[in-house]
Amino acid sequence: MCIFVEFVLQNCMSKKFSIPSFLKPEIAQVEALFHKELRSSSKLLTIITRYVIKTKGKQLRPLLVFSAAGMVGKIGKSTYSAAYMIELMHTATLVHDDVVDDAAKRRGFFSINALWKNKIAVLVGDYFLSKGLLYAIDNNEIEMLRIISHAVRQMSEGELLQLEKARNLSSTEEIYYEIIRKKTASLFVAAMQSGAISTGTCSDEQRSTLTKIAELLGIAFQIKDDILDFSTQALTGKTAWNDLKEKKMTLPLLYTLQQLDATQAKQLRKALSSHKNKHENLKKIAETIIQTGGIQYSIQKLNELCDKALDLCKTFPANQYNAALGELIEFVKK
Repeated sequence: MCIFVEFVLQNCMSKKFSIPSFLKPEIAQVEALFHKELRSSSKLLTIITRYVIKTKGKQLRPLLVFSAAGMVGKIGKSTYSAAYMIELMHTATLVHDDVVDDAAKRRGFFSINALWKNKIAVLVGDYFLSKGLLYAIDNNEIEMLRIISHAVRQMSEGELLQLEKARNLSSTEEIYYEIIRKKTASLFVAAMQSGAISTGTCSDEQRSTLTKIAELLGIAFQIKDDILDFSTQALTGKTAWNDLKEKKMTLPLLYTLQQLDATQAKQLRKALSSHKNKHENLKKIAETIIQTGGIQYSIQKLNELCDKALDLCKTFPANQYNAALGELIEFVKK
């Protein structure tokens, strides 16, 4: 394994993003709204909801909502509604994703399906989705509902397209970008669009630019996730190469297939499709991807996307919200 790739992967694993201090009160209000709105008379649902809240992630999408709002206007009641709805939709899709992927853990905690089985996990995800829809209607946030519903539809289409391509290991970079644009970037776009319109002062041009920033960041975010599948932890056998095990056509893999001759590419696809996807087999595939420059190529593309997003941020007035978004983009960038 080359020293450069080793350094990059170790650096990725060690970095952690922290919400800027000035946004923590806003995030806390979203958390309070979560607790309030997800109360239920069902004892089981209450237990699961508390577990979900306790194990939720870094609140990156609410950060996108507040950053977009602060870049074009003032944060108001609708902004908090947008952040809550986006985070609720994100949580629902993660619960469903864990069922689809048969994932036992999420962020180091046991997944809902691992603890309460698939049927309950699906119903909990459905409950979260319905709560988001009803909240939007009750608070007359119809435009936000349209934005978020569009994102959920795209995420479903992206997931199905990825599963389709994984079956026969046939994909291209163009299809890969279509998948992650729908599967990952669409919710980033929904977050920033919702935040922008919540102010009531966002112009069409500003909304268009924020949409471009969100899409670039969302795609870069997914590429980073692709790269982390080759982390040092995986190479030492402490964790499996999950994307390779699931036959996902990620950017490092696609680049490698393009660099190999027809015979070598066929052999690699055969190894991927093998039912004997044990550690040694996956290790050989990972080493091939690293040796052919798949990681370095992906890092290059990730940096290009982040640089474009940072340039677009400069078209907005410099303030703490713009700076917070810039910090997030720099975090994703290698």
